[in-house]
Amino acid sequence: MVEIYDAHEQSEVVKKWLSENGSAIIMGLVIAFGGLFGFKQWQSWQESNKQQASIEFEVMSELLAAGQLDAAMSNFQTLQDKYSGSPYTSMAALQMARARLEASQPDLVVGLYETVMENGYPRAMAVIARERLARVLLDQGSPAKALEVLQAEKNIVGFESRYAEVRGDIYQALGRADEAVAAYLEALNTLEAGEGDRATLVLKLESLGADIPGGGNPS
Repeated sequence: MVEIYDAHEQSEVVKKWLSENGSAIIMGLVIAFGGLFGFKQWQSWQESNKQQASIEFEVMSELLAAGQLDAAMSNFQTLQDKYSGSPYTSMAALQMARARLEASQPDLVVGLYETVMENGYPRAMAVIARERLARVLLDQGSPAKALEVLQAEKNIVGFESRYAEVRGDIYQALGRADEAVAAYLEALNTLEAGEGDRATLVLKLESLGADIPGGGNPS
């Protein structure tokens, strides 16, 4: 049944409802506004962190470019300690690993790549780190371990050609020529236009006496 109130009755109903529910409304408003301002504060903090991580990364990159590896370690350590979840930290680890390789310090590279593999953000960073670690292990004379590391990654969308080429190099080092050819052909077939080094893949296939699609034209 529909109830119809006159002005007085409506006023009394409103007063009664507010007396019963007013505290809940006020608390809801406090929580809502507190959440809003808290969220804005969190956003501001996130943006500040991002800017600071970017600054540390840029300074580190400049120091590495100048050949000041030891000095760059200070900024890299700050990124690891304060901004471990930042993409800048993952990029910094990959840059630091490259610098270590250029400085003939491959033993210091493994830990850097493993850290990115475990905590890299975005995910593509971890995929890149795994491929590079496999290359390092192969260069260090551990092809079986390199293959194990490489095959542990299942989601390589966008990196199919690079992974296939490294797998071919590993198979060749293990004396598994047929599998090396298959891997190189896979790398060639998944190589996107304008990316990678088709000529190098063709040379690797030719060295194994393989038939090359397109007659071996590297262009």
